[in-house]
Amino acid sequence: MFDKSEKAFPAKKNGLFLSHCAISPMQRHAKEAAQEFLDAMAEGGISRLPAFYKLLPKFHQQCGRLFKTDATNISSVHNTAEAMCLIANGYPFQPGDEIISYIHEFPSNHYPWRLQEKRGVKLVLLSDSDLIGSFTDSRSPRGWSMEELEQKVTARTRIIAVSHVQFTNGYAADLKQLGAFCKERNIDLVIDGAQSVGCLPLYPKEYNVSAVAVSCWKWLMGPFGTGLLYTSPRFREKIEITMAGSSSMQQGLEYLDHTWNPHVDGRKFEYSTLSWEHLAALNGLLKNVFLRYSMDDIRAEVLRLQDIFLEHLDPDLFNPLLFPDANRSGILALLPKKNAGELVERLTKHRIVVTLRSEYIRIAPHFYLGDDDMKRAAECFNMEAV
Repeated sequence: MFDKSEKAFPAKKNGLFLSHCAISPMQRHAKEAAQEFLDAMAEGGISRLPAFYKLLPKFHQQCGRLFKTDATNISSVHNTAEAMCLIANGYPFQPGDEIISYIHEFPSNHYPWRLQEKRGVKLVLLSDSDLIGSFTDSRSPRGWSMEELEQKVTARTRIIAVSHVQFTNGYAADLKQLGAFCKERNIDLVIDGAQSVGCLPLYPKEYNVSAVAVSCWKWLMGPFGTGLLYTSPRFREKIEITMAGSSSMQQGLEYLDHTWNPHVDGRKFEYSTLSWEHLAALNGLLKNVFLRYSMDDIRAEVLRLQDIFLEHLDPDLFNPLLFPDANRSGILALLPKKNAGELVERLTKHRIVVTLRSEYIRIAPHFYLGDDDMKRAAECFNMEAV
C-alpha cells in the first residue's frame, strides 16, 4: 500500500531516521518541486513567474483537503510562532480575560500568549498529571489532564491553547473531547499541530478547533522554515490585523491604491512575499504523499512500527512512556536506565538518528520505514544500553 522506497525517501540510503519530531529529511517530491522553481528563477526571474502563479491557490486547496475544510480557511506562514503571534496579538482580549495552556508547551505556543499579559490577560498553566501515562517519573514532563483543565476554566476563559501532541513525550490530546468541551462553553480552541499534522488525523471543523498552526518540516517532511495556519471563519472575524503589507489588500498588484481593504479569508494573514519554492515543495508533498494516503492509515502504520520496536526492546534497560490509544502519537518517549545523552551519541555509529528532550529519548518513525528497520533499531538500543 505505502511506497517505502529509497527513491521516494532518499534519507533511507543514509541510515535509519527516527526523529520526525525534529527536522525531517525532505521527501523526494518536495525537493524536486522546489528545485524546479529555483531553476526557473535562476534562468529568468520575474519572466518565469507566470508559470507558478497557481502555487498559492493550489496550496490553499490541498491543505484544505488535508484538513477537510475549505481552501479559504488556509494561510501560508513561515512557522508555528508566526501563526500564534498573528492570532494572539490580534485577539480581542479584555483585561481580566484568561488563557489556559500547559506548563511544558513548546516556546512557539507559550511566548505569544505570555505577551498578552501586557494587556492584562492572565495565562493559566496546567501542571503535569499523575493520572496519565504508564509511570509517574518526576524527571520529565508527562502531559496534562482534562480533570485539571475543567477545574481551571472560569467564566473569563477565552482561549485554550495546547499542542495536539506534546513535543517532549508524545502525549496527544483527545481533540474530540476537548473540542466538545470548548464548544459547550464558547471557548476558542487553538492547537499547535507541529507534532501531529502529517502523522495524525486533525480535522478542525469536526473537532470544533478555532485555529491550527503547523511547522511543516517535521511530520510533513517539508522545507525548513515553512508552515501553515488554519482559522475558522467565525474565529478569523475576531482577529485584528497586526501585520500588514503588499499582499494584505484585495486590490493586489495595484500598489499605489492604498485603500484599506484587507482580505477576509485566509489571505488575511499572508501579509507579504511568501517563499514560493516552499509552496512548490509542499504542493508536491501533499499531492504525492499526504493526499495519496489517508491520515488514519498513516497513523495506524506509525503506531504499528512503534509496537514492533517495543516488542524487541529490552524492558530491563528502558522504561517507555505509554499512553491509552486515544492519547498515542508518532512520538514514543523512552527513559533509559543509563545516561540518555551518551546512548544517543552511541547510536550514531549505527547511523540511527534520534533526539533527546528533557530526559527522554524520542523515537519518531514515519510510515515509510519497515518492520526490519524497527527490529534493527531495538537491537541497537539494547546493545548500546548495556
